[in-house]
Amino acid sequence: MTAGRGGGEAAERCRCTAGPSGQDCCFLHEFGREFRMGGFDWDLVTGRMAMDEAALNVFDMDPAEYDGDPATLGSRVLPDEGRRLDSLVAQALKDGSERYGAYFRIRTRAGVQRWTHTQGVVRRDPDGRPVRIVGIIRDASEELSESAARLGLDEGRRRRTSVVEGMTAALAHARTVQDIIDLLNDSQGLEHFGAASLVMGLLESGRIHLVAEGPDGAFVPGTRFTRVDEPYPMSEVIRTLRPRFIESPEDFAASYPILWPHISGLGVTSAAYLPLIAQARPIGALGLLYSDRTGFSADERNLLVALGSSIAQSLQRAMLYEQEHDLAEGLQQAMLPRRIPDVPGAQIAVRYRSARLGRDIGGDWYDIIPLPGGRVGAVIGDVQGHDTHAAAVMGQLRIVLRAYAAEGHTPATVMARASVFLHELDTDRFATCTYAEADPATGLVQIVRAGHVDPMIQDRDGSAHRLPVEGGLPLGLSAEFGRLDYPVTAVELDPGRTLLLYTDGLVEKPGADLDEGLQWLSSLVKRGPRDLDQLADHLCDVVDERGGEDDVAVLLLRRAGAHPPQTGGRLQQHVGQNDPEALRSARHMIRAAVRAWGAGERSDEIELVADELMTNALMHTDGGAIVTLRMLAGPERRLRVEVEDRSSALPRRREAGESGVSGRGLLLVDRISDLWGVEPRGGGKCVWCEFVTDRPGDWTPDWSGELTGDWTGLL
Repeated sequence: MTAGRGGGEAAERCRCTAGPSGQDCCFLHEFGREFRMGGFDWDLVTGRMAMDEAALNVFDMDPAEYDGDPATLGSRVLPDEGRRLDSLVAQALKDGSERYGAYFRIRTRAGVQRWTHTQGVVRRDPDGRPVRIVGIIRDASEELSESAARLGLDEGRRRRTSVVEGMTAALAHARTVQDIIDLLNDSQGLEHFGAASLVMGLLESGRIHLVAEGPDGAFVPGTRFTRVDEPYPMSEVIRTLRPRFIESPEDFAASYPILWPHISGLGVTSAAYLPLIAQARPIGALGLLYSDRTGFSADERNLLVALGSSIAQSLQRAMLYEQEHDLAEGLQQAMLPRRIPDVPGAQIAVRYRSARLGRDIGGDWYDIIPLPGGRVGAVIGDVQGHDTHAAAVMGQLRIVLRAYAAEGHTPATVMARASVFLHELDTDRFATCTYAEADPATGLVQIVRAGHVDPMIQDRDGSAHRLPVEGGLPLGLSAEFGRLDYPVTAVELDPGRTLLLYTDGLVEKPGADLDEGLQWLSSLVKRGPRDLDQLADHLCDVVDERGGEDDVAVLLLRRAGAHPPQTGGRLQQHVGQNDPEALRSARHMIRAAVRAWGAGERSDEIELVADELMTNALMHTDGGAIVTLRMLAGPERRLRVEVEDRSSALPRRREAGESGVSGRGLLLVDRISDLWGVEPRGGGKCVWCEFVTDRPGDWTPDWSGELTGDWTGLL
């Protein structure tokens, strides 16, 4: 039993120790009981609020009932008062205030309302973040009662003011028209207004569409859609742009005889219909029906008109938000691929989810680019910013990336040229991007990353892990700083494995770093469905539930087939004359291919011979060379290297010079490869060599003997 209900009991006496400090504590406890005032200590970090016995006594709550959670006190605080108090505290924390104070009403166990006053002091850490609130809570019933008697305070005015404050605070959190409708349809919406029933209609193409009504059972059949010229109160206030206050049942029945028979059973004694006006034009109407009053004072009318104005402004803001968002989203969708091409040997799923918490759309995009030889290019990217300009830059970048890739450039060259394009564009935006060129037949995937988040690989068992990809600067910045060298990472994608490309909106979480986000994504993919389309939907749905504030683009590429193909793989690269970048790219392609295709310990030998053939073609011919790698069918698994040039002159054996640097190329080709030769190709020739890649691991080439093979006989 608390002190307020029999406070002299021994069970409630303070158990402080003897001595001066104990006596002081006992005095404070007795003081708190006598004057119904107590203290609280609110830890904002943990959310726990310590309340002493006297403070709980103010709330008419036993200590055993209180668990340290401030929400437990909510059962005593009136709903509209609680929302007002929450807004006051939140504002004090936000604007840097050191203290706050407020009067509010609570409801006792017996259902009696009484006024309470609280004061709090905000404690902050060295960085200015609020971490603690220490304060008092006291019974203010007598104080306000005496003040009201002395000053003639109108309690009804205070209540109506709190209605406007509470409703305005609730509308501040509404972003869409549906949010406002849900707020009005909610049972607490009536508490905001103090009304027994409400209706709201929006003006659509000359008709009034009823979008909110409450409580259940208050709907009048046939009024879901009504015309502006019909004899209904909402129609009247929209036509006249003036509020209509109906002060008695007789007034209602006489003014609206068609409507009154349908609502007379609700016990309506008065009503207020308010036009919802924004920018001097009506957008709808609101009706409030009361069952416990007749007539409206001047103050009440003014407050209700202010309430209608607040709702109208919120509706207009929500409508503009939705219109601008839909416009930007339509622009973005128009720039994204309308259709994803079928890629033999691969399954592909793409998704784009726009941010619903921002007004505009960002520059996230994806693309699938068919390439010669059955290969495919996969692009994921994000232009800086969240506005229509970012979407426009995205559209241009997508076009140039597709064009550069279709021209046959290497992934590194595609990325470098796109960076130069963005740098020369009249914009201050940069973009992050990942470009992957995949060959479903061989499983070889070459990946280039420009400041973008690392991709992820999902194995056939569903587990997923981050794929570290060495990257370069974002597009635009790499050109500005002259760092256009983009390293290429080559991986082998086995059948059933999936490459996941995504923008950072998928893994960014408030209060968490990128590594935590990637771990979360890995776990999410593992628990997700195995079907590729369902997995893509699942990823975006979870982000929606999490309340992501950024756009999200997702591209999933899964290699099909039960076993890796033993033959049929083919990669080709053009190496221009005096083009060091193309030569480096070709060497990297060869290195990645022989490892991805399982050349084993012969990888170094194949790279050495291929490099020798390319060097000979570039040094002794004009017009560059075309390098081709392919897997051949037959009883043995063989890798074939072809270097084609435009010269019809046959390669010839030359004696090595004194330095021993040149003259040994054909000797290397003959001794390392299993077969080699020359074929005529139109106006040029093709020098080729083959390697059996399934020899035992301890096989070594035979370096003895002289160079064999007659070039003339091979023609």
